Amino acid sequence: MLFPDTVEGDKLVHKPLFVAGLFAAVFLLFFTIDLTGTIFGDLLRPAIGDPAQSGLYGRFAVALVVSILFVVNIVLIGFLPLGAQIAVVWVELLILFLSFFYTFDLSFSFIAQKLPFLITQGVVTTLYVSAISIFIASIIAIIGAVAKLSTNGFAYAIASFYTSFFRGLPLLMQVYLIYLGLPQLGFVVDAVPAGILALSLCYGAYMTEIFRAGIQSIDRGQWEASRSIGFGFSLTMRKVILPQALPVIIPPTGNQFIAMLKDSSLVSVIGVWELMFLARTLGQKTFQHMEMLITVALIYWMMSICLELIQSRIEKHYGKRTSK
Repeated sequence: MLFPDTVEGDKLVHKPLFVAGLFAAVFLLFFTIDLTGTIFGDLLRPAIGDPAQSGLYGRFAVALVVSILFVVNIVLIGFLPLGAQIAVVWVELLILFLSFFYTFDLSFSFIAQKLPFLITQGVVTTLYVSAISIFIASIIAIIGAVAKLSTNGFAYAIASFYTSFFRGLPLLMQVYLIYLGLPQLGFVVDAVPAGILALSLCYGAYMTEIFRAGIQSIDRGQWEASRSIGFGFSLTMRKVILPQALPVIIPPTGNQFIAMLKDSSLVSVIGVWELMFLARTLGQKTFQHMEMLITVALIYWMMSICLELIQSRIEKHYGKRTSK
């Protein structure tokens, strides 16, 4: 039985049996993968005959070296403080990630040429569409949550039908229905407003349940105490309920915003000049699709990281307020 590693202070201490077990597991994993010949090419491709000629010794040596380096890396990282451990692992994974893309033989000059336009046009449009959509979705969510918590059957029915319908349809279908369907009713909308409306309605349905759960997490006595001192419904909601519910609402809402940022790529199908649309059109002329797709993927990732940091700061801010 392997003993797990332990934490002393903010450093990770590996026990000998844990290290030995980890080495054995990694070695067996890499050796098994090597036998398939899917990673290291001809050297690792299995063959019938003498092991020395078939590459068995080579597979064994490669798996051994990789396992030793992997385990030594983990052991050395364990001596670092927690923050340094996280930073080192991130850097190592990023290097592996970029080296994987480097094997694609990308045209970096083409990426450098198109990157300014991707940022000034694509990033700005993506953030513009996402920011307006999340604002409208938040308003819809508050109204929908209040309606679903209401004892009024008519309001509850409308809110429940709305959340069921827009959570039940794929977002791409909603984009098409709004962009192509509204003109059939006499309302001609451009691509950007249609995309914003689709994102707002779709994510408003999901966020309605988030806001409802956040409001329900507040003890019923808070409502009764507010009513006893003469607060109306709107004042109670603004001054008492929502401020206490925000610590519960913010984390999932932040996740929804990050998801919306990525799902805004779906509005490219109706011609909105956001990142995904530009990635397709700029790479299409010279058949350099991979350069644009990888660049846009990294841009989406960078924007998501920025939003995660902002979300973390907001959570800490409201966490301090609630702990006082």
